[in-house]
Amino acid sequence: MRRAYPAGCPVWFCRYSLTLPARNRCAEAALTYDHIIVGAGSAGCVLAHRLTEDPGTRVLLLEAGPPDDALEIHIPAAVAALIKGPFDWDYSTVPQEHAAGRSVYWPRGRTLGGSSSTNAMIYIRGHRYDYDTWRDSHGCAGWGYADLLPYFRRAEDQARGESEYHGVGGPLHVEDRRYTHPLSRAWVRSARAAGLPENRDFNGADPDGVGSYQVTHKRGRRWSTATGYLRPVRERPNLTVVTDALVTRVVIEDGRAVGVTYEARGETVTARAEGEVVLSGGAVNSPQLLMLSGIGPADHLREHGIDVVVDAPVGQGLQDHPFVNVMFAVPRVKSLFELPSPRTFAQWRAFGRGPYASNVAEVGGFTRTVDGLPAPDLQYHVLPTPFVNQGLTESSQRLLSVFATAVAVESRGALTLRSASPYAKPLIDPAYLSAKADLDILVAGVRQAREIAATGPLASLVAGEYAPGEQAASDEDVEAFVRREVATLFHPTSTCAMGGDESSVCDPELRVRGVAGLRVVDASVMPSVPRGNTNAPTIAIAERAADLIRGREPLAAASV
Repeated sequence: MRRAYPAGCPVWFCRYSLTLPARNRCAEAALTYDHIIVGAGSAGCVLAHRLTEDPGTRVLLLEAGPPDDALEIHIPAAVAALIKGPFDWDYSTVPQEHAAGRSVYWPRGRTLGGSSSTNAMIYIRGHRYDYDTWRDSHGCAGWGYADLLPYFRRAEDQARGESEYHGVGGPLHVEDRRYTHPLSRAWVRSARAAGLPENRDFNGADPDGVGSYQVTHKRGRRWSTATGYLRPVRERPNLTVVTDALVTRVVIEDGRAVGVTYEARGETVTARAEGEVVLSGGAVNSPQLLMLSGIGPADHLREHGIDVVVDAPVGQGLQDHPFVNVMFAVPRVKSLFELPSPRTFAQWRAFGRGPYASNVAEVGGFTRTVDGLPAPDLQYHVLPTPFVNQGLTESSQRLLSVFATAVAVESRGALTLRSASPYAKPLIDPAYLSAKADLDILVAGVRQAREIAATGPLASLVAGEYAPGEQAASDEDVEAFVRREVATLFHPTSTCAMGGDESSVCDPELRVRGVAGLRVVDASVMPSVPRGNTNAPTIAIAERAADLIRGREPLAAASV
């Protein structure tokens, strides 16, 4: 399938791309390690950095995708150029019963840095209510907001400086974006005129309100976990990194994970771990690998001829943030992807500024669709450009895209195997809109997005509604639009969820129940999806997991 992009963007990037210096791929120096990490994504790079701080600990880091050397990875505004390419797993859901029977495209990062190398770089931690719910309702001691805040702070290098909520000097650089499109500024002013409060720090005491998102950039360039965590330690003699290496199974002997088998450069290799095997493949790849290794729902594994090692609810409880895109015609304002030129590219290369420094989803915020909620249930992401069919269909129209996203999600689905082949993509069923409450949030989001567009400075810029269109007036019309257009905001979680009892896949120390020497450290362990973008929480989970694996006392809980 040919990729289609917003007019003028990725094609232009390809014409003017430069080659970055190739990263040295370490060959396997040995076949026995203390720890083997499967997946060099948002969590895996964090673990590789922290575990190899001990020079006596040998770590093997395996990544199925290629190195992160392509220039388009490092240009923030080139994010659309990364879909359906060599850095994308290119998944799709099964047809969605409650979403007009459609299959929804699911991009996931497949390179060093994982999805932190392919996402929109928004730095959002989520609401304290989410983490306290993990602790209080799911039995995950040590995972409340006060427990995780020190790890958010340890990870962070906040350009605004240190505070009770923010840290400096960590590997993950966070800054205010160096470019904001006029339409994005107009949306924030209009949202405030419509009654939403301003918020200058979504990661402070309260995320409610609207404003400009902070991003994982450094001087206007993407700052992935590969850049921040992995690159500075690539030359440590106790770290071996292998890219283009697909792990096909975890080797389990006498109830203990003792290594992995992977395929790289046409060879099949078995590496052994004297300490632990840690899966950090994300909410799709980690449960798939567990099931291929005999850990999962027993009847399902037997259907595919896989010997059952542990009967466990792997793949169950899948959650994701669904969104719909409300688009408005703005014919008098150039969209973001009309702005690339040799001049603006030179501006970005020299100073990290200009439209190339945009993360595309520049502004937004959080609100509550009904009174009395303990936390926001709706999040906005605003793009000063058309975004049609998940970015897969080209449009030359000048449009403002407003993503209304349900972040208090009740729908839960499942991920299952398509076959026993590690090369077969799994069956992904997020069960979008199976809970009526999720539909109600999105309908309310469409209506509020319309109100904002008719208020303040946007009122004079908007020349009509492109989607769903003014003809969608009744609740039934808007509901039909939501079912036709709902898609993923790229935040799958909970397929290897941790919990306080035997019904969970992992215990609160992220150890896989029933198998010694095996942990999962990524978004799949989240008991429920937090309210907001999931990259920062995944990094914090990995920071805390590194202490657990090393046997160190966790950081003291915060007092805020």
